[in-house]
Amino acid sequence: MRAEDPAIFADDAPASRRRRRSLAPLRMLLPFVARYRGTVVLALIALVIAAGATLAVPQAVRRMIDYGFTSDSSLMVNQYFAMLVVIALLLAAASAARYYLVTWLGERVVADVRTAVFDRIIGLSADYFDRARSGELVSRLTADATQIKATVGSSVSVALRNLVLGVGAATLMVVTSPRLSALVLLAIPVIVLPLVGFGRAVRRRQRAAQDTLAEASAFAAENIGGIRILQAFTNEPFASRRFRAAVEDAFQAACVSAAARAALTFVALFLIFGSVVAVLWYGANEVLAGRMTPGTLGQFVLYAVFAAGALGQISEVWGEVQQAAGAAERLAELLDEQPAIAAPAAPVPLPEPARGAVAFENVTFSYPARPAEPALADFNLQVEPGETVAVVGPSGAGKSTLFHLLLRAYDPQAGTIRIDGIALPDADPRAIRQRIAVVPQDTLIFTGTIAENIRYGRPEASDDEVRAAAAAARVAEFVTAMPDGYLTRVGERGVTLSGGQRQRIAIARAILRDAPILLLDEATSSLDAESETLVQQALEGLMRGRTTLVIAHRLSTILSADRIVVLDRGRIVEQGTHRSLTAEDGLYARLARLQFEVDAELRAGHRAAVGRGAAGG
Repeated sequence: MRAEDPAIFADDAPASRRRRRSLAPLRMLLPFVARYRGTVVLALIALVIAAGATLAVPQAVRRMIDYGFTSDSSLMVNQYFAMLVVIALLLAAASAARYYLVTWLGERVVADVRTAVFDRIIGLSADYFDRARSGELVSRLTADATQIKATVGSSVSVALRNLVLGVGAATLMVVTSPRLSALVLLAIPVIVLPLVGFGRAVRRRQRAAQDTLAEASAFAAENIGGIRILQAFTNEPFASRRFRAAVEDAFQAACVSAAARAALTFVALFLIFGSVVAVLWYGANEVLAGRMTPGTLGQFVLYAVFAAGALGQISEVWGEVQQAAGAAERLAELLDEQPAIAAPAAPVPLPEPARGAVAFENVTFSYPARPAEPALADFNLQVEPGETVAVVGPSGAGKSTLFHLLLRAYDPQAGTIRIDGIALPDADPRAIRQRIAVVPQDTLIFTGTIAENIRYGRPEASDDEVRAAAAAARVAEFVTAMPDGYLTRVGERGVTLSGGQRQRIAIARAILRDAPILLLDEATSSLDAESETLVQQALEGLMRGRTTLVIAHRLSTILSADRIVVLDRGRIVEQGTHRSLTAEDGLYARLARLQFEVDAELRAGHRAAVGRGAAGG
């Protein structure tokens, strides 16, 4: 496949795209709008007043035409024009009030929608994010929510105003001349049927344009987030071609959508105003025949123009409403997404005080993306309170899976996991996670200051507690050299920090959390020898009295563990101390020999390099 082939962005069409298209997704906005009933009522009152003022104008025009153009009618003309000024003032005030209220409502609703969608996203389970793309989710939060704001804050208001104006004008048309109104009624099916057909086509194409743009946004977010790797491999031309192809695809989809909307507008306006011309021609002949006064015809024509203009405006905003329906459908999909991991209706409280006992009982688990490959098979492990257990094994043995299951990112297909005797599915997942502190191998640093990143471990912690945790993790040693100290901003994903500095911030988070269970995923892997020694001392102090599970790739970091558990293909194949496992000459002994030989070679190479440097000096 060529790099610029847009097909690289194509996924299997979700079921939602195959559903029948309608405005039904906009119903998801009703609970958000209902929170502000008072504002809605005031906006509707202003809308009705503005529409009523507009509909009063033709009445004055008819009376002026029929009775005002005589030699003794100057006083009547002045009165009518004064009344028109009052009507204009009322119309302007009501329209301004309606605009402000509806705009406020649109901004407020979209803010609530964004918050609700974000809250739902961050509450979803790990298996959802195994499938989803973060860039597309962000696109829904931004572009789709903005589309809804434009609709709620503008298009819906225009549509409602024109609906009230159109219904009022149509009603007064019937009152003014039932015969001419009957001709208009005959034209309505000719006007409405094409609008319905074009409207469905517009919405279908708009959803395709939104999906394509979201895919391009997702690709851009991934590559910007990994810009250093992209540049290191000199893949700028390749990424540019792919993104250009995706953007071009989105442009073409938008053009198709715009063409459909333009066609919809053309058909609607031509049919509407063509009908008005035909009715005006018939009415002119009625006046000539003496069956209608000129003022009545003028009044009817004004009402017909109002009704036609209202219907034309509705046809224009109909496309925007269709766009909003497509956006609402995409946001509704997120709001309808249910987390696979959720708290039970009546969660069992975890015992107080916390002990930190951990138990895996006959646990079998496969990741949803690989159901045929068990990551753990009939796994059993008991960890006593305060015990330090190191987990080692080859890549893919199931080490990280233990942490994922203990944090209840997933549920096993069989078996039970317990903390302090309580099965995890019986407890609130948040209560479980509050008893665990994690130091991952790949540390995530958030945009913000160093203090904010450390406080992520416990947001309510005081400044003194943050500094104490930083000192224990040896963060203070490099922070003091920074111009703004703990208020130094670290850039996106901590781009201004070294790997070792990021690792120490992660350790400070765990220290600040002060949880009874520690999960350490090679917590010193990114540190130099000197920092590793200092941080290892801090970790040993932190681990004292706490249950600790350590995933170890460098066996030298776990020699003092109470117990070492060796995994292979999701099962425990050995366990014991370093000394006993080495004596058994099994998998652990082979891993240890291999690693210590590599370490010795590295040390020898380092000494040789230092020697050559000294000789050259």
